[in-house]
Amino acid sequence: MFEGTFTALVTPFQGQQLDEVAFAHLIESQILAGITGIVPVGTTGESPTLDYDEHHRVIELAVQTAKGRCKVIAGTGSNCTAEALALTIEAERLGADAALIVAPYYNKPTQAGLVAHYSAIAEATKLPIMLYSIPGRCGIEIGVETVAALAERHSNIVALKEAGGSVERISQLRSVLPEAFELLSGDDSLTLPFLSVGAVGVVSVASNVAPGPVVELVKTALSGNYTLARAMHYRLYTLFKELFVESNPAPAKYALSLLGQMKEDVRLPLAPLTESSRARVEAAMRHTGLM
Repeated sequence: MFEGTFTALVTPFQGQQLDEVAFAHLIESQILAGITGIVPVGTTGESPTLDYDEHHRVIELAVQTAKGRCKVIAGTGSNCTAEALALTIEAERLGADAALIVAPYYNKPTQAGLVAHYSAIAEATKLPIMLYSIPGRCGIEIGVETVAALAERHSNIVALKEAGGSVERISQLRSVLPEAFELLSGDDSLTLPFLSVGAVGVVSVASNVAPGPVVELVKTALSGNYTLARAMHYRLYTLFKELFVESNPAPAKYALSLLGQMKEDVRLPLAPLTESSRARVEAAMRHTGLM
């Protein structure tokens, strides 16, 4: 279901307002490039700074713009189970194809708490659920045994976005999970190594800026041509790294502004890029042939 490239979409703003026109244009550019799916209102979409109405509107716009031409995986995670459950139910009502649910952040539940959290949400929706483990932001990891337990208990928990920075984790997960359970990279720079040991795709930040090249990298690796895929990886590697020169998504939004696709506006507490970081992003864009 999730094999391929999914873009963790930025949320365009003009000042403090959603830029719905720029958002629709961004989605159209993704579809034109052959993206498998889009992920609105994840971390890259600045979901912590959106109110409920905005969160729902962004999902609604994504579904309406995509028109079934690519999958829409709505970000519906929260560190409050009731809130995550409500967001997931609303995403289902709005027509999303699946939900991406990040591990609860800040309050650091135990693994038993994670099982209870995800179980409550899975039992309340028919949507396929992609778990999201990113300990660098959440302070906790969704353990290998926890992922396996959730996959066994709930038929609609079907995938994991893994952003823990460890190729070994993919091997560990693949060894205990059903073959049908899908693993995706949550780090652009690790997409190729993850694919080599059993992942089936990526939820990508870089594909906001370079959707076609990221799509081709994943397709080439999945076809088994790792010699060519490795060359593609090295051509994109500088971009992968410089898009995280400061907190995501400020670098990606600046890159998109250079391409004339939107303003670089982010919401506080994020701030615009420093001049030195701007220069690094511009250099990466030129190196990759995007400018």
